[in-house]
Amino acid sequence: MGILKGKVALVTGGGSGIGRAVAVTYAKEGAKVLVTDIDVEGGEETVKIIEKNDGIASFFKADVSKPEECKASVEKAVSEFGGLHIACNNAGIGGEAALIGDTGIENWQKVISINLSGVFYGLKYQIPEMLKAGGGAIVNIASILGKVGTPQSAPYVAAKHGVIGLTQNAGLEYGAKGIRVNAVGPGYIKTPLLEENLNAEQMKQLTAAHPIGRMGEAEEVAEMVLWLSSDKSSFALGTYYALDGGYLAQ
Repeated sequence: MGILKGKVALVTGGGSGIGRAVAVTYAKEGAKVLVTDIDVEGGEETVKIIEKNDGIASFFKADVSKPEECKASVEKAVSEFGGLHIACNNAGIGGEAALIGDTGIENWQKVISINLSGVFYGLKYQIPEMLKAGGGAIVNIASILGKVGTPQSAPYVAAKHGVIGLTQNAGLEYGAKGIRVNAVGPGYIKTPLLEENLNAEQMKQLTAAHPIGRMGEAEEVAEMVLWLSSDKSSFALGTYYALDGGYLAQ
């Protein structure tokens, strides 16, 4: 279809899971994609997948918790591909499970710095380049836990609630200037991050928490992100879109 033909996109956390699915989907639709991640092997593998399908992509190692590396990522996209029109701020971590009273300060700071501050840094440096390009679209990956809480996940829940607030503010500030900013809130998605941290019984319980009867696939999230990144969603601004198999409807 090529609905992103001629566009340049940046995807953070593109080395696996949702980020990889988004990067591959962007490339299939014609965008030139800069994939960033701290995982060099994973990021380079994403680029190989894109290139095998005749897409155009490049990898840049970046830690979203460091503003200077977020700035450098945007500069890399512009220098290599000539501009920036689309960004998906996806990079994130789960953090350690603990009650609030037992949550370590270091764990709190790490989760907030990656999951919330990392999105802010992305917006801060992506938006000026999109203004230069005449407009663009940014999709921030929040979570169902950006709308509700869950025990032993306070830093993650707080960060994802913050991502939704940032998305709303950015939409209000830049919508009239041609930059649409929206957020997607995935339910529990079958990704390496989830499978590496949960046992079989926990996976079974999470599956049962979704009225649709299963967990989501990264490619399903990527399709929502694609829509929000394209002109097909031209009236979508500052909004949160849950993609959760009915989780929040309960």
